[in-house]
Amino acid sequence: MLSRVPLLAALAAVSACAYRYDPPALPPVARPAPPTSYAAAAPTGLAASERRAPVTNLVSIDGFRPDYLERGVTPNLSRLAATGVSAAMRPSFPSKTFPNHWTLVTGLVPDRHGITANSMEDPQRPGETFTMATDDPFWWNAAEPIWVTAERAGVRSATMFWPGSNVAWGGTMAKDWPHETTGGMRPHDWQQYGESVDNRQRVDALIDWLRRPAAMRPHFLTLYFDAVDTAGHQFGPADPRTMQAVAQVDTAIGQLMSDLAALGQPANLVIVADHGMAATDTRRTIALDTIVPATDARVVESGPYATLAPLPGRDAAVAAALLRPHPHMQCWRKEQIPARFHYGRNPRIPAFLCLGEDGPGGGWSIAKTAPTRQESTGSHGFDNDAADMRALFIANGPAFRAGKHLATFDNVDVAPLLRDLLGLPAGQGLDGDDRPFRGVLIAGPQRSALPNGAR
Repeated sequence: MLSRVPLLAALAAVSACAYRYDPPALPPVARPAPPTSYAAAAPTGLAASERRAPVTNLVSIDGFRPDYLERGVTPNLSRLAATGVSAAMRPSFPSKTFPNHWTLVTGLVPDRHGITANSMEDPQRPGETFTMATDDPFWWNAAEPIWVTAERAGVRSATMFWPGSNVAWGGTMAKDWPHETTGGMRPHDWQQYGESVDNRQRVDALIDWLRRPAAMRPHFLTLYFDAVDTAGHQFGPADPRTMQAVAQVDTAIGQLMSDLAALGQPANLVIVADHGMAATDTRRTIALDTIVPATDARVVESGPYATLAPLPGRDAAVAAALLRPHPHMQCWRKEQIPARFHYGRNPRIPAFLCLGEDGPGGGWSIAKTAPTRQESTGSHGFDNDAADMRALFIANGPAFRAGKHLATFDNVDVAPLLRDLLGLPAGQGLDGDDRPFRGVLIAGPQRSALPNGAR
């Protein structure tokens, strides 16, 4: 396990807003002829005793829009899409990193699984704020992630970064230093997020787990890349430097495919993004202090959407200010948020939500005050049904039919798909199901993981 980095820095890069990303020059990209399917790349002719059971690899490329595949810099991902299953996936609202990563592994919308924002508060913890460095199980315990479900079923799991995978799920963290955690479950193997761990090192860590003897080998693994989101935030989704980051992650995917084939390890790859990316510009900013005085409400979150908590006795004044028509922004009381967002019941959601407009010209951001300089960048958090919020989905491996493109589906359906691949029972009370995939899955042992110790 990597050494634990300081909490305030450990996961900050996942949002890709807190630091600059300067990608190196775009390397030459090899474009191998595509096989008929990914499974064809694995060695054949092995003796029965040497054959490995398929593993399931869940890969997140943060902030990867499906149309990035059309930019000519993704030979490996494009090959996997062409010879497997692909779709433009709809994220959950809000289209932010932590809520959607938790949805992908729980099958629940953020309103139900409790990770309702990248930054949030809870009435049970006054004065405390959840950030992307928070690993106190209190914030995460409302919904069981799939690696816990897998471990309970005897399917060994290993996570090479995934938001929340460092949390002792179900445990209790002491309030006083050193904040020891009692109880809870994590993946059998996991790595604490570290920004400085490069793409190749991330792939190498996953492959090293798969080099273990059968009795110690994981059957469910996750892998996470943040570079595309970081570049998209800094430069915008159309910038050549963002495409450099896309190409570099594609190279890492090619390395993963090559290394799996060299091991003779068949794998069902489920490659996803948590959300897309919209072009933003500080000239398209709505300043909240021109609408609601700071003496009336506290801004909890701002950006493509904003949440506000009225100060004592000021609820009516805040409602009067926010709920009237505004150019490029619409606001609601939490209980009146449109039903299609599936958002507003959780106590962690503040009393008022405002959503910026997202259109062909780019998105409108909501800020506490007007910006002091002009910048053209990128962001996400807009209406989850907006075209530029769509997320990448590719599935390829022995469990999937080749050359299938699916209609847009909701990302709550990914966790049920993973359950199918791992041979786990269907989840109860989930917001998603496996219906989008029933026509593209191949039944048989290539779909199910085996208990620890079996090949």
